Amino acid sequence: MSAAKDFEFPNDVIFPLGDLYSDEPPLESELHLRQIILLLQSLELWWRNRNDFYAAGNLTIYYSKRQRRSEEFRGPDFFVVLGCERKVRKSWVVWEEDGKYPNIIVEFLSDSTAATDKGLKKQIFQDIFRTPEYFWFDPNNLEFAGFILIGGTYEPIEPNPHGWLWSQQLNLYLGIYEHKLRYFTAEGNLIPTLEEAAEQERERAERLAAKLRELNIDPENFS
Repeated sequence: MSAAKDFEFPNDVIFPLGDLYSDEPPLESELHLRQIILLLQSLELWWRNRNDFYAAGNLTIYYSKRQRRSEEFRGPDFFVVLGCERKVRKSWVVWEEDGKYPNIIVEFLSDSTAATDKGLKKQIFQDIFRTPEYFWFDPNNLEFAGFILIGGTYEPIEPNPHGWLWSQQLNLYLGIYEHKLRYFTAEGNLIPTLEEAAEQERERAERLAAKLRELNIDPENFS
């Protein structure tokens, strides 16, 4: 299922200009900030050769004119839209993006937002956004759940033996690793951060150098 639906807004509806800045409140904690950065940077590294997606965190999604008069809804903590141009945006403005809504949304729970994330937001993502997959994660107590849109209703995603939840939209698992929400491949490999990828490359180079020395080859002169 794709969130990039064929959608036409009524001709008599006049929307504000799409050049709108995000209008999100400060994040709940450093944990929330670090978690958003972790998901964003590791996905962008994994998909570094792709130009057909947009991922962002703590960014406003403008989807209706009425929405701007209400403080009940705030943008998702993290979301990914597929099938769009990969570029920097001030906000995600649905009527400027061919009616596209996020394919996947992740909310990070806190004491002050959990009720809204599990109630109002879930209802909006299900009934208005029609977002195929919705996850939430609490960085403090590690509560983790995911839902897939089936027949217009969110149904729980069943975890694998590791407790990970499969995302059809990302073709990756989401799961908890060292108290953080991370991505894993279908084969069970952790999707690395830039720092982890650099460390893996350094270790690989060291193993190769050790093997060359065993063969009486100087790694410095090997090319």
